[in-house]
Amino acid sequence: MKRTLDIFYAVILGIVFGPACLLTAIAIKLESPDGPVFADIPNRVGKNGKLFKLFKFRSMIPNARALLKTDPKLKKLFEEYKKNSFKLNDDPRVTRVGKFIRKYSIDEVPQIFNILRGEMSLIGPRPYFADELDYQQKKYPLTQELVKSALSVRPGITGQWQVSGRSEINFDKRIDMDAHYAENMNLWYDLKILLKTPFVMLSGKGAV
Repeated sequence: MKRTLDIFYAVILGIVFGPACLLTAIAIKLESPDGPVFADIPNRVGKNGKLFKLFKFRSMIPNARALLKTDPKLKKLFEEYKKNSFKLNDDPRVTRVGKFIRKYSIDEVPQIFNILRGEMSLIGPRPYFADELDYQQKKYPLTQELVKSALSVRPGITGQWQVSGRSEINFDKRIDMDAHYAENMNLWYDLKILLKTPFVMLSGKGAV
């Protein structure tokens, strides 16, 4: 039933957000013609630890993630990035278009392709980077079992963490939410998260 609803919702969202996606793609190319429309980011960790390519509109300068790790000028920023649960509140790599689409979660819409491919669900735990999970489990060793639980289901475009403050929540609390969802997943739980999601998107709360 969940998979059937995922496909249904993905098709509906594709129709509703189609014009906005087209305008977003044009705006991204106009601001930085040399960069891709979709984010050039490493694969994410999916169900049972399987890696997959996540589709997301590019909100940063081209090659932003690689530069963060390799550019000596960004060394201090990289340390802040890790310390702040792999998020930056004032990231100089974010473009003007990127700030807007991040605030209203428009950059996440292309993940409907991941839903159709069976890699994601509309609602589920956040899709993490592999190096993020490695680093955070060393920092919070008591979260290892929670990570296993969170990875037992498909990650989602939205979820309990996404409607509860997003980047304002540290990893240990976030993975606890994700594990709780995975262990208690049901259609009523999904419906409550789904109803909260539009309000969170419009408010931009916790978006960076």
